[in-house]
Amino acid sequence: MDKNLLTELYINGKKSSAEIAEIFGCSQHKVNYWINKQGIPKRSISEAIYQKRNPAGDPFNIKPVRNTVDAQFFGLGLGLYWGEGNKRNKHSIRLGNTDPLIIRKFTKFLVELLGVNKKRLRFGLQIFTDTPENAALHYWLKELKEFGINRSQFFKPTITPSGSIGTYKEKSKFGVMTVHFSNTKLKKILDNMIAEVAQR
Repeated sequence: MDKNLLTELYINGKKSSAEIAEIFGCSQHKVNYWINKQGIPKRSISEAIYQKRNPAGDPFNIKPVRNTVDAQFFGLGLGLYWGEGNKRNKHSIRLGNTDPLIIRKFTKFLVELLGVNKKRLRFGLQIFTDTPENAALHYWLKELKEFGINRSQFFKPTITPSGSIGTYKEKSKFGVMTVHFSNTKLKKILDNMIAEVAQR
């Protein structure tokens, strides 16, 4: 098989070996043989899975920092993720808080500076048993209305038994909201940025 054509299909066209095999009317094994023989870099399994899930390309587009306002906001967003985000999950970016201002700022960071498609954002709500579910959902939808977030982007709320009434309970009147964006590539980029800052 011609190297230039294979490169165009596999690298530039981002087609899988199975799709190329279908084009040529041959086996996938034969396509993989020629990819290796022609010295074309083979995608890893994780890269292949990522590409299959994102056929149109990355669902984000990191914006260049053009001025001090952008730089300050980028630092704020990265700092929020560093301090408040859940970094254990390997597949998604998550940040949870009871403060709607923090949730809005982080959502704005994702949408405006990281270029995340807001339709792909998901939201998880944890509430107490004595908090009306509909009231809590209405509250958070109102707080996120500037982003055009709708009810379908919310997971089913997690309901926690009510404990003693205290400071945390008062702050959590409408529950803990968690912003989710599932993308391994962007998560690695943010994790690497944090690692670089931590080493300075």
